[in-house]
Amino acid sequence: MTHCCCRTKKSRRSFTPEFKEETAKSVVESTRPVAAVAREIGVSEQTLRNWVNAYRRDHAADEPPLTISERARLRELEKEVRELRAEREFLGKSRSLLLQRLSVTELYEFIDAEKDVFSQVMGRPLPVVTMCSWLEVSKSGFYEWRTRPESETARRRQYLAGLITKIFTDSDETYGHRRIHAQLDRQGERCTPELVRQIMRGQGLEPCQPKPWRPALTDGGPAILPDLLRRDFSADAPCEKMVGDITYIPTWEGWIYLATVIDCHTKAVIGWAMDDNYRTPLIEKAIHMAVRNYSIKPGAIFHTDRGSNYMSAQFANTLRSLRIRHSVGRTGICYDNSMAESFFGALKNERAHRVIYTTRKQAIADIAAYIELRYNNQRLHSGLDYKTPNEVYTEYLNRQQAA
Repeated sequence: MTHCCCRTKKSRRSFTPEFKEETAKSVVESTRPVAAVAREIGVSEQTLRNWVNAYRRDHAADEPPLTISERARLRELEKEVRELRAEREFLGKSRSLLLQRLSVTELYEFIDAEKDVFSQVMGRPLPVVTMCSWLEVSKSGFYEWRTRPESETARRRQYLAGLITKIFTDSDETYGHRRIHAQLDRQGERCTPELVRQIMRGQGLEPCQPKPWRPALTDGGPAILPDLLRRDFSADAPCEKMVGDITYIPTWEGWIYLATVIDCHTKAVIGWAMDDNYRTPLIEKAIHMAVRNYSIKPGAIFHTDRGSNYMSAQFANTLRSLRIRHSVGRTGICYDNSMAESFFGALKNERAHRVIYTTRKQAIADIAAYIELRYNNQRLHSGLDYKTPNEVYTEYLNRQQAA
């Protein structure tokens, strides 16, 4: 008796191209589920789907044209989708207004500010009747409100235009509509940011805009000192975390160099120094100013880049004597010290790039005034809920006293 050493292989079903095509065609042209047909012919659901997809690719040109009723229904569905997207876009803007439970007049102001705003979703401005419906206010009431002779609205806009122009001028033409809206709110004037933007556009008030900032994206190597912040520029109290950097300002006499110490809690520039060079004594003067004017506890962090002066033994000894821990970012990674970069961007955009300094003395005086009088004391900071750095510091001191 002979024995067969080979294993018996299970036969695998094979299907002709014609069978696959006809099966796929029956699925495409009928309303039967793929799963049911797959069970009937004994193949997996995914296999049948593959056949159907292949059939659709091969016969894309054979698809019958839509009937008139189908085309009409398709246009109707597309319109419904656009309207739903537009409603979501509009209600996203108005959500804060609805939460504040504003008056009908204030809702009309919002609609009036939005009626000429181009909607990317709809391809045109939103109809007033649609916005009134979404905000549940009367369309006739809106038009009556707009057409009142010498209306309250016209007087209100004229009044706001005067306030907005003054705030814009007082900011040295640096405030956009959000900061102006925040300042109006501080003054007790209730209106929407959209209304402020519309009035500014009508008045031709355009804030100075920063030039595009193209940061370096090289991958820095390992730091000699640790990065203790790791891009977390928040702090629970003043002087727990600080950042510093150096920038340069042109004058007709040559460069001046500005070294800064910025507090992460208040965003205030708590230490600064300027000179015609950027040697180590410059950054030492800035950190000594911060220590002199603020209560910096032992173990506080001072974060910088890996510039040669910041990495010098002399500066390390200075920080050690002040019991401040030094933290550094990676070489070429500007995001590791983006808070300091942000201040320099504001300084140059709002002041230095708009002034021609004939002498170093003039530049030093002007930049010092910007830091102490404007940036720390008057400028509303978006990262501080539109408060000034000095206000945040005072609020912290008041809480400490109350405790």
